[in-house]
Amino acid sequence: MTVSFRLLRMAALVELASLILLLANLATVHWAPVASLLGPVHGGAYLIVIGATVQVTADLRTRLTAVVPGVGGLLVMRRLRRRPGTGREDGDVSMSATGR
Repeated sequence: MTVSFRLLRMAALVELASLILLLANLATVHWAPVASLLGPVHGGAYLIVIGATVQVTADLRTRLTAVVPGVGGLLVMRRLRRRPGTGREDGDVSMSATGR
């Protein structure tokens, strides 16, 4: 696993987690300090996802997928796992031990 792919995975998880926390804060108590802390964290993770995607792949569709806020990094990782020849005939990769 390359450094860029590890960075992409970590940034994608931070981006999603920070978005969930931001939306939970907005839906409940809307504390300004929480938004002030998590907003830049989310924005930084978003930019890192885009930059790491550019380093990992040259595929235009995958790069454009990275621009989707919140889940773009997870979608990119899914697309990278579905490369031809890495999974079943349809390109889908199963995470279970039985292959289903």
